Amino acid sequence: MTSPLTDAPTGVSDSAQERWSPRLWGTLLVLCAAMFLDALDVSMVGVALPSIATDLGLSTATLQWIVSGYILGYGGLLLLGGRAADLLGRRRVFLIALAVFALASLLGGLVDSGPLLIASRFIKGLSAAFTAPAGLSIITTTFKEGPQRNRALSIYTTCAATGFSMGLVLSGLLTELSWRWTMLLPAPVALIALVFALRLIPHSARENSSGGYDLPGAVTGTAAMLLLVFTVVQAPETGWTSVRTLLSFAVSAALLVSFVLIERRSASPLVRLGVLRSGSQVRAQLGAAAFFGSYVAFQFIVTQYMQSLLHWSALQTALAFLPAGVLVALSSTKIGGIVDRFGTPRVIAVGFTLLVVAYALFLRISLTPQYAAVILPSMLLLGAACALVFPSLNIQATNGVDDDEQGMVSGLLNTSIQVGGALFLAVITAVITADGGEGTASPQAVLDNFRPGLAVVTVIALAGLLVTLPGLRTKRKQDGEPSVVVARSTPAGAGAPAAEGGTAAGSDTATESAPAKVAVRD
Repeated sequence: MTSPLTDAPTGVSDSAQERWSPRLWGTLLVLCAAMFLDALDVSMVGVALPSIATDLGLSTATLQWIVSGYILGYGGLLLLGGRAADLLGRRRVFLIALAVFALASLLGGLVDSGPLLIASRFIKGLSAAFTAPAGLSIITTTFKEGPQRNRALSIYTTCAATGFSMGLVLSGLLTELSWRWTMLLPAPVALIALVFALRLIPHSARENSSGGYDLPGAVTGTAAMLLLVFTVVQAPETGWTSVRTLLSFAVSAALLVSFVLIERRSASPLVRLGVLRSGSQVRAQLGAAAFFGSYVAFQFIVTQYMQSLLHWSALQTALAFLPAGVLVALSSTKIGGIVDRFGTPRVIAVGFTLLVVAYALFLRISLTPQYAAVILPSMLLLGAACALVFPSLNIQATNGVDDDEQGMVSGLLNTSIQVGGALFLAVITAVITADGGEGTASPQAVLDNFRPGLAVVTVIALAGLLVTLPGLRTKRKQDGEPSVVVARSTPAGAGAPAAEGGTAAGSDTATESAPAKVAVRD
């Protein structure tokens, strides 16, 4: 699973192979820039929402869709985006989507109405649904599985976590000028990244399957995810037990069942269901949903607490999150080595433990700021947890997967992240607004509503930890990765080569037949 950029001639020492060329570093930095922008865009808009509402005269319900529109496009189309990278070529998909992202950013900063702003956010989410899995699969097919890939993924995913953390800080600074700058900032950065991507991103192999494209799977899978995310986002407003919500969930479930049935029969499925026979893969997907869902919900509560109850400015709120972002950024080059030494299950378990402690500590908040005793320690623990968990989940999900399925697995992982974020944010919103009377409640009553939400966030993180624990008992590969490889069987009579990196003795393996695939250049 290597590309020409990382292949070393025969006789070159291991240490020489581990040295990356300037072009390889440039490729990684371009991909990091795109992922940084995706994550940045999720968090930047939060602090700017009050200014947007005042300037455009938007109601709370309409304002919600500035956030939800992005999540809808991102979470709803990730499965399609991941498979498109495999089928159409990772480079092509990445470049086109990055260009669309830049144009949508420009549009978002120039619009003068709520519906147009929401539309621009949806388009940005849609483009991110293609850049994220394409970028991740470019990395996993460019860097050899093991220490090289672990190092690259730790840098890449740390950039994502840093973007999410730093988005609050940048939004606080830019909102002091105008909320429009928070929308416009990604446009020139995306264009610069696009220029370098055209020169640096290598042409990649794309799948040419005799089974054709899985159009029924694409339609049902995309429709199911769009409807699921839409329903979850709308549920707090329409009611979780309303006829509309229940009917939407039922239709979404029916579409998901249809999708599974189609994928089981398709000659070239959008998602090869056999990958989910791997315990490590399932743990990575569930862990990603719990990790991101708990973090998004925590950030939502904390932002409301600081601005509504402590009366901190947007900049003060952003700076409160700065220690977490700095800690994540400083750890970017270290996590790969930690994963190499201890394996992903241990690193993820430690990270989730820190996450649980950080959230539980924040339960001590009061109407008086307790920065040194509560806020700062929570943010430092949160930063350490993000630095450990996010890269490790990406490494665990992509190791042991064939090159022609890296986009698919990347799409699955990002879908878990976005659906987890949408689902748990909706749940937390319902918890903290359960008694109504948001506009007339006293500060103490608002704080009392926040505490159950923080408790639920803590439980979500604890569930992520419990999901990870079974992996600690799994025998690890020699390189430290305990993932269970789900290999596709070779034709009868042919020798079955071991997956790169091998599997641990005694580990569970599963096989599933798949059609022969021919790699072509995009």
